[in-house]
Amino acid sequence: MPNNDDVFVCNYKGNLLAGVDEVGRGPLAGAVVAAAVILDPASPIEGLNDSKKLTEKKRERLSKEIKEKALSWALGRAEVEEIDEINILQASLLAMKRAIEALPVTPEYALIDGNKCPDINVACEAVIKGDSRVAAISAASILAKVSRDHEMIELDQQYPGYGLAKHKGYPTAVHMKALKEQGVSNIHRRSFRPVRECLE
Repeated sequence: MPNNDDVFVCNYKGNLLAGVDEVGRGPLAGAVVAAAVILDPASPIEGLNDSKKLTEKKRERLSKEIKEKALSWALGRAEVEEIDEINILQASLLAMKRAIEALPVTPEYALIDGNKCPDINVACEAVIKGDSRVAAISAASILAKVSRDHEMIELDQQYPGYGLAKHKGYPTAVHMKALKEQGVSNIHRRSFRPVRECLE
């Protein structure tokens, strides 16, 4: 369980509880990626926490352990075109919905990081700062972060010069400079102001 004094207490007491989180709302490039995880109470995982609070090495190790020990896990995503069409909030909810629906084991209850729940056929509850308060959401945040980071490293090979492998698409000074010098690529979110301003 994450180390946090503000521990969330869930009314659901069964074993088919899914934690759900997404990564990639802030970047100017790439898809938004979500994960859903049903942890196995009989196989606890030490060190789970909000993925942003963990080192890359620790995230990689925990990602493997989660995949090995979880009762069920799955990823979902919303592509750049979908983000531009329906906005980043709706795309994030769509990615989470897809992750939940992709779970090989159907959950009985889902805890969603944040303050909104996706439209799913599973009883669910939103948890503010859930990625540091609920172990299953922490696990989901780790899987989503590791998966998206790997993807951005691969995209760096296809779209060189932007520095995607380092900043993962976030609007750093290096990324902004590259956008102005190289222009907008196919994986940039045209609905985001810095990208839109480059186009204009």
